Amino acid sequence: MTDYFTSPALRTGALFVASGVTAIGLSAGIAKADKLDDIIASGTLRCAVVLDFPPMGSRDENNEPTGFDVDYCSDLADALGVDYEIVETPFPDRIPALVSGRADVGVASTSDTLERAKTAGFTIPYFAFTNVVLTREETGIDGYESLAGKTVGSVAGTYEGIQLDADIEKWGEGGAYRPYQSQADVFLALSQGQIDATVVTSTVASSIVESGKYEGLTIGGDAPYLPDYVSLITLRSEYGLLNYLDLFINQQVRTGRYQELYEKWVGGDAPDLTIDKSYR
Repeated sequence: MTDYFTSPALRTGALFVASGVTAIGLSAGIAKADKLDDIIASGTLRCAVVLDFPPMGSRDENNEPTGFDVDYCSDLADALGVDYEIVETPFPDRIPALVSGRADVGVASTSDTLERAKTAGFTIPYFAFTNVVLTREETGIDGYESLAGKTVGSVAGTYEGIQLDADIEKWGEGGAYRPYQSQADVFLALSQGQIDATVVTSTVASSIVESGKYEGLTIGGDAPYLPDYVSLITLRSEYGLLNYLDLFINQQVRTGRYQELYEKWVGGDAPDLTIDKSYR
């Protein structure tokens, strides 16, 4: 009886069949459309945007989404040749919105932390923030060190919140940190006296104080945090889309559109998106 596994002819035939199956499998994998193809085919780009974070994202007098991130999503849709849809997304829901398939891309001021990068894919930075202390006029807070012993709060899981929580715990002295689900909740708690201060980006602080929506709020000095570089995000496996987004950001900068949007929504010179002695 011929041994199937030792017969040269049969063994060669088996290898040929196995190789063919492998090739078909590889071809199918290569041919599979990625998220970039899906967006173009659908005709709509769905952007997760935080709409309680002016001037990056908010609602106008007609309750329509507006802000830097909304314009950035619109620019990206134009580059792709599709329409865009704004998916309102609170800070804690930015990555879940991508994972659940409710949004294609996050244009949502997302800090590029290594922990988040375990779940989401990050582009090169498209914006950079500096941070300040936002407080009420009667608190007497006039600098970051003044927060020792105070009750402070921020949106849970944000760059500012993580730093603030760590420092309050380190200082001790009876201080307390309270996490909130949205930026609007933080501002309301601050205006009502539930917390004494928060740390937010300078762009947001200036916008909130100038709006007069929350009476009595004032900027109480700079927060000594490193610049907060934020990226566009999508699923980490979508390499084709991530490569496209990197190139899009590059072209926004070199065509002057980044500066144009910054002047429109913030004012002044847009911050540098590069880091000294770094390849990105």
